[in-house]
Amino acid sequence: MKKQVIDYSGDAWRAQELTCILSFQPFLNWLKKRVAEESSVKVHFYRMVLERLEACPAAQGDIPVENIYDYEELLEWMYACLTPAAEPEQDIMWGLWTPVLPIMFYGTDIFYELIQSYKIDLRHRTPEDFRREQLQMVYSFILKKLYQFSPRQNEYAHAYLNPATDLLQYYTIDINADFIDVTPIGPLPELDLQKLSNLLQEGAGYEALENILPLHLFRFRGISVSTITDITAHHALDNLRQVRFTRDPGERETAYQHVIRSLKTLVRNNKIQFDLFPLVLVNGRYVYGYEVGGTGILYSVWGDRTLTPEEFEQQAAAYAAHPKSFFSPDVRKESLEVDKWLIHFINAGVCSLATMPVFYAQKMVGTLCMYTLGEETFDEQRFALLETAMPAIGQILQVFIDEFNLEIEDIIREKYTSVQPAVQWKFREAAWQHLYHVKKQLPPARYPIQFSELYPLYGAVDIRNSSVERNKAIIADLGAHLQLLHNTLDNLQLLHPSMLMEQMRYTIQKWQQALTQGILSATEEASLNDFLAREVSAWLDHLAEQHMESRKAIEHYRQVIQDNESVVFANRRALETSMQLITNRVSNYLDTENAQLQQQYPCYFEKFRTDGVEYDCYIGQSIAPGKHFNHFHLKSLRLWQLSSMAAIARLTRSLLAEMPVPLHTTQLIFVHDQTIDISFRADERRFDVEGAYNIRYQVIKKRIDKVHIRHTRERLTQPDTLAIIYFHRSDLDDYMPYLQYLQETGVLMPNIEELELEDLQGVTGLRALRVGIAFLKE
Repeated sequence: MKKQVIDYSGDAWRAQELTCILSFQPFLNWLKKRVAEESSVKVHFYRMVLERLEACPAAQGDIPVENIYDYEELLEWMYACLTPAAEPEQDIMWGLWTPVLPIMFYGTDIFYELIQSYKIDLRHRTPEDFRREQLQMVYSFILKKLYQFSPRQNEYAHAYLNPATDLLQYYTIDINADFIDVTPIGPLPELDLQKLSNLLQEGAGYEALENILPLHLFRFRGISVSTITDITAHHALDNLRQVRFTRDPGERETAYQHVIRSLKTLVRNNKIQFDLFPLVLVNGRYVYGYEVGGTGILYSVWGDRTLTPEEFEQQAAAYAAHPKSFFSPDVRKESLEVDKWLIHFINAGVCSLATMPVFYAQKMVGTLCMYTLGEETFDEQRFALLETAMPAIGQILQVFIDEFNLEIEDIIREKYTSVQPAVQWKFREAAWQHLYHVKKQLPPARYPIQFSELYPLYGAVDIRNSSVERNKAIIADLGAHLQLLHNTLDNLQLLHPSMLMEQMRYTIQKWQQALTQGILSATEEASLNDFLAREVSAWLDHLAEQHMESRKAIEHYRQVIQDNESVVFANRRALETSMQLITNRVSNYLDTENAQLQQQYPCYFEKFRTDGVEYDCYIGQSIAPGKHFNHFHLKSLRLWQLSSMAAIARLTRSLLAEMPVPLHTTQLIFVHDQTIDISFRADERRFDVEGAYNIRYQVIKKRIDKVHIRHTRERLTQPDTLAIIYFHRSDLDDYMPYLQYLQETGVLMPNIEELELEDLQGVTGLRALRVGIAFLKE
């Protein structure tokens, strides 16, 4: 134990005119209470110490600090009563102070050593920090003792730089006021505790109490007991948990350096080096990440400077299958025949080495490496200090993996498109290749996204006579527009008759007569719209400017023609409602069906909205290399294609009652029994067929929607039927049994028409089957 008076109170506290007196009396009172309450053998020890204190009446009175060492034996007994008996004195950081005032006079050697040698004292905190902490302590003590009010206190951590390790260490200083009595000098001021509680919660601080409860109104008597607790390990773990990463390279590197410093603090050795190596996956395969902090020694051993991508994947997969830790106090003494991989660490000058797998949520996320260079070593006990940090390290590596995956997804969205799950793996590989080349500052490399030998399936649901219906709606709405304009001009003619008005009305009547023919060419439609937008509008502007009283009628006309809900848009609005009802329901149906198809075997399914809905579907081994493709997968898809087209026809027919304009749909399938290749076109952000022969498949699809039966003007596609176009009878080998099955189960009608089709531009020899779709009798 050490005896030395050290006064840290300073001028600020002396100005408070505090009355603080040393005395053993509160400790004596505490001993009496323990003797009365204690039931274990400790009671004999407490009774003995109590007798020693009572035998020294002077100790129960006021003691000047300069005379405190006259009672050294009592200080020893106080230490023995208040510290764990089994803990060695050299490990206990314990000391005594005058009540309230920071004047230290007795304590363990290590307590004095920390306070003096490593500067854990009040002089090395800012005056404002010191004042705030001391006020909190004193007023918390007053409120608890005299007002039975215990406000929440902040715990302050004291940091110092350990000169032996050149690392920060963290401590808390706990002040035990159980052996201090406080008495008011004069009447005790009344307090509104609820108001005080709100004041403290609002952050006003204990400084606010200086005006309400000046400290010179109180007398403090007894001894303060303080205990210093080393919280370095806890603080280092907190630092690890609070690490936040950003996508800014500079800030990310700073964050990882913070991690490394925290690990060094945890093992209390600045000469030990650390490195983190996350294991990232692309499509279930391990790939290179890149250096994320630390020294990068693991990347130099397991990165692209040492291993090919195939070698890395093999070694990483083997390590993940059987993860284990490694420790050697000196790798130079290990057998390289057993552990050949150590040669890379030896060449880097490593002496002691430890590696351990890191897990997060019971999944391995990477490796932590701990090592020294030169002749510096560490033992397994130092290695074991990291055990408590492993969950936090696991979370850090998982954050990096998540960031890696986000970067991959960002590249896909930026350079490609929002892709379907069935082919997303291919985009992820391409994105990783791009990211790898960027990180390594390598020349850009082209990584084509291509799938070969796929079976295509094409289907089209078209709205019958949509162009005719659209033309009829336009004619009807233009007629309503012209009638509105004619009525407006009639009213204006009564107000301001003129020859020009007569000529304008005559032109409108001619257009009305033209519309009664029921046919309006694109040229005529453009001419009529130009007439309305240019001539009529200019004429009405002129009238409104010249004749104030005409403005009301003109304004009414313009409000009507600008209102999309008005009569002049009624027919187009009704047609659009009907068409959207069909396309939305069909599109939603195909989305639902596609989700079920993907569960059977991954396929690329893409739909397009035209005057109906078309879809392309591609299936084959290259879409899902990890899952065996069988011809039965294709057969299942072809059966689905037939049955779904019948279901769509029934669906659209059921919508007739909801349509403002009754519309019917036609259903078409094109059978192509040969495989084709598709590739992603980055400039157009979509898949397209590859090769001259495959392009012909696309050409045929674009030209068959309105094909006629040979030697007739009859369209192949008809409402309530399913048309199947093909080239050779053998193309239908998979379809014919399913057509018979659907006929026998009442999905399709019994009769099938076999038809030859007209020659199209560059396409000859097309044939077709047409079969009716069975509907439930109403």
